[in-house]
Amino acid sequence: MTFNSDAAASIVRLNIGGKKFCTTIDTLTQREPDSMLAVMFSGRHTVCQDSDKGLMDEINASLVKRKEETEMGTELTRIDIIKCSQSEKVRFRGVNLSGLDLSKLDLSFVDFSYACLKNVFFSRANLQCAKFRDVDAEASIFHNATLRECEFTGANLRGALLAGANLQSANLQDACLVNCSFCGADLRSAHLQTADLTNANLEGANLEGANLKGAKLTNANLKGANLQRAYLRHVNLRETDLEGAKLDGANLLGAIR
Repeated sequence: MTFNSDAAASIVRLNIGGKKFCTTIDTLTQREPDSMLAVMFSGRHTVCQDSDKGLMDEINASLVKRKEETEMGTELTRIDIIKCSQSEKVRFRGVNLSGLDLSKLDLSFVDFSYACLKNVFFSRANLQCAKFRDVDAEASIFHNATLRECEFTGANLRGALLAGANLQSANLQDACLVNCSFCGADLRSAHLQTADLTNANLEGANLEGANLKGAKLTNANLKGANLQRAYLRHVNLRETDLEGAKLDGANLLGAIR
């Protein structure tokens, strides 16, 4: 990769793998501010001209590696995520991150809406207030992750592992939670209206004050769960295992048992 720049007009001419492109610094740095090219031309780093072949070879190798990873399905690497997460208002909306190991990272307030997060490893990550609206996170692992006040509205979390996760006040309305494991999870004051919890395992989970209005709990396991002051009006509990569950103060008006 080589480039030439016209400082007066902010024109940048790129030669990537023999293909030539002409653009502006504003386009590179403002349209996709979290991209590698944006970082290169942001002024935060010194980028040499054609004479420094060593640096150009390194950049070219990085681009080739990124291309190979994209062809495999994943658009970014763990290192990319770490670098981007250091900025404010980080967004990975609609990005394919399937299969990445993002465990133990601080990804609080990050916007993952509409992204493909299948089989992503979020174990012990800090995801407080992160947005997961309409994501496809099937079979992802959120074991012991911090998910307080997260938004999962309309998300597909089928088969996801959320055991031990902190989901206090999280919004899981209309989410597909079929076959999910919430064993020992903290779901106090969580919003689970019309969520599909078919075959979900919530054994020992804390659902105190949670709103389950219209939730589907067919064959769900709620053994030993804390459902004190939970909202369960008109919920069908006939095929739900509530052995040892705490229901003190729960709103069960019209619930089918």
